[in-house]
Amino acid sequence: MDFAPTEEQELIRRTARDVAERLLAPRAAARDEDGTFPEAELRELGGLGLLGVTVPEELGGAGADVVAYSLVMQELARVDASVAVAVSVTNMVAELIGKVGTDEQRRRIVPAIVSGREVAGAFALSEPQAGSDPAALTCAAVRTGDRWRITGAKQWITSGDHAGQIVVWAVTDPGAGHRGITAFVVPGLRHGTAGLSVGRLEAKMGLHGSTTAQLVLDGVEVGDDAVLGGVGGGFRLAMMALDGGRIGISSQAIGIARGALEAAIRYAGERETFGQPIIRHQAVGNMLADAATWLDAALLLTLRAAARKQAGLPYTREASMAKLFATEKAGQICDLALQVHGGYGYTRDFPVERAYRDVRVTRIYEGTSEIQRLVIARELIKAAGA
Repeated sequence: MDFAPTEEQELIRRTARDVAERLLAPRAAARDEDGTFPEAELRELGGLGLLGVTVPEELGGAGADVVAYSLVMQELARVDASVAVAVSVTNMVAELIGKVGTDEQRRRIVPAIVSGREVAGAFALSEPQAGSDPAALTCAAVRTGDRWRITGAKQWITSGDHAGQIVVWAVTDPGAGHRGITAFVVPGLRHGTAGLSVGRLEAKMGLHGSTTAQLVLDGVEVGDDAVLGGVGGGFRLAMMALDGGRIGISSQAIGIARGALEAAIRYAGERETFGQPIIRHQAVGNMLADAATWLDAALLLTLRAAARKQAGLPYTREASMAKLFATEKAGQICDLALQVHGGYGYTRDFPVERAYRDVRVTRIYEGTSEIQRLVIARELIKAAGA
């Protein structure tokens, strides 16, 4: 079994690291402090193909594989998790439309997303009362002639106020359960879409450079050409996208934790107590050793899930295992990194404070840790034939 990246994977990882250091690192702390959305940065990342890593080249993407996408996410999140989450969701949207969209949707929408012309994509599934349970959606789409009229509210929508294209899930047949949910591609606010507005922007603990919006759809009208994946096929699309999205969030968590661990190692090598660098104290060394071991284990779980997805193999269980372990351990790594910094780690003068805040949400979005355990248990039961 070969754990080394291919030449192509290493090239795109290096590209992501270089652009992260050059473009993102200089203003990462300022974006966090000011809450500035990285529109210019996303456009430049689009020009490098990083908004559509797995999207075919003929649609404007990088045409790379899922492992390469994971490596890209790790490199971006290592420097700026706010930019990374916007990139992750945009990749999800572009990949989904590229896979299940009509030829017309693929040609018209995907290149505009992955190039950065649309700035970002948004994934509007969650609602105020429907987060982990998509079957509880109340946002409804009613056909009127040859048009659909969408009414409802969506919650926790990353980049929802900036995205040029938004995939919106709505109930089209209330009596059909899961089979009554349909996905629509809706032009975002920058297109002046009638009936679409922002209810509120969340004031969050972390990821201050990424906006999280409540979107209100008050009779938003779209045509049949906005239906994605067929009427009634929305639930299947959501589950498919979330499985892949969990690989992205695992990778984001690994990147945040890697940045925090690297900062802790540097600090521990410079900070002296009792006549020697604190990294030589056994207590500190043990903390760093544990963190490095957890990080490698999380990476291997995540790359396994990515490789299985790329190979067309079932990967639901593997993606949930990766997300559960990577996000839980990333939280512990950021906590240890802050502890190594002592009182300085609690100040905004050092990047571990931001990492500590940013990493916390990875255990929540794209399915909480509790949901991941349910998914894993369900897959184990299925495999056992019980």
